[in-house]
Amino acid sequence: MRVLHVYPKNDDMVARHVTMLVEGMHNSAQTKSVDNPAEAKAVIREWSPDIVHCHGCWSYWVTKAGNSARRQGARIVLSPHGQLEPWVMKENTLKEKLPKKVLWEKNFVEKAYSIIAFGKMEEKFLLKMKWNPRIEIIHNALITNSISSQEMCSQTFAVYQKVMDSNVLELIDEDTHRLFTIILKAGIMGDSRWTKTTSGPDTELKWRRLKIYSEHQNVSNYFDYGINILGLTSPGLDTENIKAYFPEGYKRPQTIKNLVGEYKGDETDYLLKMIRQIEKEPLLLHLIELTRELYRDNVNDDKIREALEEKKMDKFAGRLMQVLKEQTLLDEGYMPVDPINDRGTERIRNQIIRNLKI
Repeated sequence: MRVLHVYPKNDDMVARHVTMLVEGMHNSAQTKSVDNPAEAKAVIREWSPDIVHCHGCWSYWVTKAGNSARRQGARIVLSPHGQLEPWVMKENTLKEKLPKKVLWEKNFVEKAYSIIAFGKMEEKFLLKMKWNPRIEIIHNALITNSISSQEMCSQTFAVYQKVMDSNVLELIDEDTHRLFTIILKAGIMGDSRWTKTTSGPDTELKWRRLKIYSEHQNVSNYFDYGINILGLTSPGLDTENIKAYFPEGYKRPQTIKNLVGEYKGDETDYLLKMIRQIEKEPLLLHLIELTRELYRDNVNDDKIREALEEKKMDKFAGRLMQVLKEQTLLDEGYMPVDPINDRGTERIRNQIIRNLKI
């Protein structure tokens, strides 16, 4: 993990705090720190940090550096150092340009993955502002003896790890995602003969991200079964207890059965119910369940096709078949309608991608 600290050089307390974090994490992360815009620009471009930890508020160049890093794929952690508390906001030195400054600072705070407050009072003010709900309290070892520098660094690193364990799909490269679909297909079918032989991801980090993604999408049972079916060796991870951030309103995916009811014996009717539910909210779990259903022996493709046309669901179903082909490796011989790849299909893909986006 590469962590870059960005801070204004004219604040001695902030500088000392950054130094303490950098020195305290040399065994757990690669760390660098910069206190000027030119160096920040160069390090972000050449080093490609995973996390940029911005310190303090109201410094335009710090905010600009953070935004630049975010556009390049870094995730932002912000320590306001008390600079968003009411009495600071009302400082005379800010009054002239306060509305404009508040606007760009608010935008930056909203897009941060996590905000680190130094105590309950600061957390209270941050929550009242409603700019970002993802707030962690870590006391500053420079100003209180209630925490040691080692504890402060350990807790801060835990926040970094939580940030990197959130929305991991965004961090998974194309080749690793392809391996994920192969393993998932083996788990769906319960037979390695339905998939191409694979050796699995080649690093523990890639395995970690795939396992966390399967947990957050509630498809771990299929993924873990696929690992077993293919005879792969993966690191043991207690993914249920790995901490992560989720978008507001996130709910752990439920099975189709919990949402549309039990299967009543009419296969065509049940498949239509599944497709309607997926149209409301495409989720990987439901794509898997639909795939399993389409492989059943009692599926009548002609009857399903007629029903989809009658309900004017055939175009959506075609787009869905294309997504199933990509996400669960559904074979075309089991598709009741031909796959469609258009802008509507892209919208379905994007809905799945945005499911865990912060």
